[in-house]
Amino acid sequence: MLQHQALDRVFQALADPSRRAIVDRLSRGDASVSELARPLAMSLAAVVQHVQLLEASGLIRTQKTGRVRSCQLDRGVLSQAETWLSQRRTLWEDNLDRLGEVLAQQKAERAAKAAAPDQPQPAAARRTRKAR
Repeated sequence: MLQHQALDRVFQALADPSRRAIVDRLSRGDASVSELARPLAMSLAAVVQHVQLLEASGLIRTQKTGRVRSCQLDRGVLSQAETWLSQRRTLWEDNLDRLGEVLAQQKAERAAKAAAPDQPQPAAARRTRKAR
């Protein structure tokens, strides 16, 4: 349950495009909050709020040195989310593979049935047609 709550916080944090941009930037290396704010069309205070939410989710860690707050990505947390997604992908791929096998088998059975010569009909079926 605790792991699911942590994943919920990660996905909630990644739901915002600005926070994804911050995570993307930090994936290339550490940066200060000011550096993170530069390309974003928002105030420094808004960026600080996004950084705080990312930190609360566990995706990033911050450290204050003097007047500068440095941020770094916690790749372990991001890796846990990736593992969870990968497990779901594998589950769905397995299910879709099985569905494909069933559909291929049904198609082959229909093709075999269609290619089979007409079976002689019972006498009762022939009389019914003649009576019409």
